[in-house]
Amino acid sequence: MSPSSENETLEAILQLAANGDEEAWREIVDRYSNRVFGLIRAQCGNADLAEEITQSAFCTMAAKIGNYTESGRFEPWLFRIAVNRLRDEMRRRKRHATPVEDDKLVGMAGAANDEVKRAGSDEPEVVALREAITQLSDADQQIIHLRHFGGLSFKQIADILEQPLGTVLARQHRALKKLKDLIESTTGESPNSGTDEESRQGIA
Repeated sequence: MSPSSENETLEAILQLAANGDEEAWREIVDRYSNRVFGLIRAQCGNADLAEEITQSAFCTMAAKIGNYTESGRFEPWLFRIAVNRLRDEMRRRKRHATPVEDDKLVGMAGAANDEVKRAGSDEPEVVALREAITQLSDADQQIIHLRHFGGLSFKQIADILEQPLGTVLARQHRALKKLKDLIESTTGESPNSGTDEESRQGIA
């Protein structure tokens, strides 16, 4: 299906959903819920909270969809809702002195090596990658979350972050470079990652 045909199909589904069509709503949830959950789970490290935020994001989307006009930006719009909802929740918890779980970002190793996305793996390279990810800055973690767990294109990430595409590409490259350096300093081995080439190609 061509991008234009896919957009037309999505537009039709969104219109039906806005009119209360239950089948259209199920289609939207089936398409996007796992990716939204995966992104939020990677950022907060808490499956229960990620489930709560995912549900909240879809409720917010449902409330606003009547005013949304499809222009090829539905995915970044939905993901922005989810990211903002998580940010608000973490701020609320901080104000109430509620500690964040220590295991946040477990599983983020997939940013450097596709094979290390296997959940629960305790292989040495996976453990090293997990540890390295937690040492990245919040900004570097964010770009990796959106790209490798949200599955968003660089253009979509640029929309979410409201930054120029070139800035997003530079951030991706810089984050992966830092991750590679951290792994090499810890293990003496370089992670086998195809994402640097991906960044050089630009907008996939």
